[in-house]
Amino acid sequence: MAKFSLFLFFTLSILFFSITAEGQPKSPNSHPVFGNRKEKLSHLHFYYHDILSGPNITAVTVVQPSAANSSATNFGSVIMIDDPLTEGPERSSKLVGRAQGLYTSASLDDVVLFTSMTFAFTTGKYNGSTLSILGRNAVFTGVREMPVVGGTGLFRWARGYSLARTYFSDIKVGNAVLEFDVYVLHY
Repeated sequence: MAKFSLFLFFTLSILFFSITAEGQPKSPNSHPVFGNRKEKLSHLHFYYHDILSGPNITAVTVVQPSAANSSATNFGSVIMIDDPLTEGPERSSKLVGRAQGLYTSASLDDVVLFTSMTFAFTTGKYNGSTLSILGRNAVFTGVREMPVVGGTGLFRWARGYSLARTYFSDIKVGNAVLEFDVYVLHY
């Protein structure tokens, strides 16, 4: 019985220490998925061109509320986008990517959009990488904060936030240019 107890003690000890050792990172800076790559903070700055009218539209209404909808905010409308992202506020500025997704009027009383879009970068260091934004966009607020909920490529496992400011808006035709500052943590 004493030999069995000793055998059981050593077996359980080895099992315990092997499980404990397997669960620990190999070094203090090691991540189980990313190895020794460290998480970093990137700041991206660009302009978003939402063009609903003119010869080169980039945003299209795909759902129009019924005539019974008497909301001044066009509650329920859905707009699909494939908007250019540029380095500067001019449409002729260098193209850095596209904002693809949708936004919908989400308030009966205020001009508030529910926004779901992906920034797909096409040039430079982040070429081929994406960031996804999802959140509330109160259009007439000076600065709107929306969360970064993920990404791909160099932004895999991304999280962070974006700040949007209206740089230009033509309410009559619906065209707008937004300035974005995006702060993202990624590996």
